[in-house]
Order: sequence, then structure tokens, then C-alpha cells
Amino acid sequence: MGKRVRALSSEFDAAFNMLSPDFGDRVERAAPLSQFTTYRLGGPAEILVRVRNVRELGILATALEANPSVPILVIGRGSNLVVADAGVSAAVVILEEDFERVEIVDEVVSAGAGVPLPVLARRCAVAGLSGLEFYVGIPGSIGGAVRMNAGGHGSSTAEVLLSAVVADISNNGVTSERSLESLGFRYRGSALGGMEIVCSASFKLVRDEPVACEERLSEIVRWRRENQPGGANAGSVFRNPDGDSAGRLIESCGLKGLRIGGVHVSDKHANFIQADSGAMASDLAALVLEIQRRVLDETGVRLETELHWVGFSKSDGQDEPSEGLQ
Repeated sequence: MGKRVRALSSEFDAAFNMLSPDFGDRVERAAPLSQFTTYRLGGPAEILVRVRNVRELGILATALEANPSVPILVIGRGSNLVVADAGVSAAVVILEEDFERVEIVDEVVSAGAGVPLPVLARRCAVAGLSGLEFYVGIPGSIGGAVRMNAGGHGSSTAEVLLSAVVADISNNGVTSERSLESLGFRYRGSALGGMEIVCSASFKLVRDEPVACEERLSEIVRWRRENQPGGANAGSVFRNPDGDSAGRLIESCGLKGLRIGGVHVSDKHANFIQADSGAMASDLAALVLEIQRRVLDETGVRLETELHWVGFSKSDGQDEPSEGLQ
């Protein structure tokens, strides 16, 4: 989330009233967010706004400029997001329509920030373009993939990205094309700030037979089904420490199956936490802290989470994210 002073309810009211004439029923107050996360947990957003194009990002920027204490949070597929039970005091943005378009010209693929990664992987495979097969196993969106340098199966976004179009909400939503170098990629992160929103990205792929591309997709899907649990989860919960595996450490401490409330450590893969229907975000926060405590006590290793926590505080054991999400 953009770093701003905590907003009063009146400021959210003012921002909502400014957005309503242009967005109609696409802007809501106290909108549930659990449907937008893979854990299916969490409370409401003060404001939820569905944005269809870059022009509307400019309208959003104007409303936030007039109410500078209202933070912004962009949600993609919500695959690494945990929303507190009390919700989040922010203007939460969902990117739709223009941000869900895909264009293929020769070996260059351009995709909007709202395009699901598995969808893009399959479209490229059908077109006989290789390089994004690893996206088929990541339940995120293009915007999040660029912001977080998403990766898996030995590949990462930085290896195939040409450039990204980014809107600066702190500057009237003005867009610019950012080169790979200017994005400042690192392991599961980038230099993008909390007031910058990824609008689209372009990738340089290589030609291959569609059948060969489809085979690679199938192999990744098969591996994931055999080694990772389904259901309501957010993928890997903890980063792998140098030279070791978080899953191995958790399993070595006998924590598979450990449960707090409606969440438990997966019996299939120890670095996954699964949520039951009716679970609470507070259950998840408590289980993460307990795993960290037990692993630290028994191995001396402090596990760092890959999840992004919104609406939480230090007293909950989790901090607000320092950057915007997608």
C-alpha cells in the first residue's frame, strides 16, 4: 500500500463521492475482500473500485490526490494476500477490461495487468510460443508477476520481460514504459513503489511447436498436482533459507498437520497452509507465528513469510506491506 497517514472515515466518504459519478456501481463501500484472495479469508475494504482502463486510473488518481490520507491497494488474483478479519482501510483496486487483453505480434506478447498467468501461458502455448510455460502453475496475474518478479520451475519473469507500462497514481495516473533494467528486479520483488500500478507488460518469447509447449505445460501441472495440495491456500508460505528448504525444516520439526482454528499445515507439503471453510485470518497469522517460533527454537533458522499482510499490525505479529500489491 502507498505510505500515507491513516485516513478518517470522512475522507473515504469524500473519495467515494468523487468516484461514484464515473464508476457507478463499480465503486463500493465496505465491500468483502475474501472472494478476491485464494485463502478466501478477511474482512471488507473501505472502498472497492473496479477500473477498466488507463483513463479511469487518472480519475482515481484525482480522487486520491484530493484525499491524500486514503491509501491505495491493487489486488490481482490475491494468491499471496492475507486480509485481516477487520478488513483494510484503503481504496482497493481491481483491474478489468482493457487490463485483461492479450496481443501477440510475432514473438512479442503483450498482456494487461489483469490477465491470469495460467491463461497467458496456455494462449502462448497454443500460438507456438515458448518461455512462459512456468506461469501455468502460478495463480497470479501479470501485474503481480511484474511487481514481484514471479517465478517457478527454474524460471522467472525477469528472464522473459521486455518492458512494462506503469501508471504513477501520485502523478495524475500518468503512464510510462519502463525497461527491464529500470524495474529493479530482485528475488520475488522489484523497485516499483506503492503508488505505481502495472498496467501491462511485454514479453519476448521463442518459437516452438505447439505440441511441445503443451507437453511442458502438462508436465508442470502434473508435478504440481502430485507435490502440492489443492483447496484454499496461497502456495508457499515461507521463503526458502539459503541452502535449505522451508518445507523440509517445517517437516523436520514434526509440524505437518499442525492446526490452529480453521487452518492447518498441509500433510502433502509442509510449506503450504490450507484454510477450511469458516477459517479466520487471525487463525492463519497465529499459525504462521507458531511455525516460525517452533522452527527457530528447534533449528535456529528464522523463516520469513512470502505472504503479504494487509489490515494487520505489529501487535498481530504481522506488519502492513511496505509496497503496493497486484
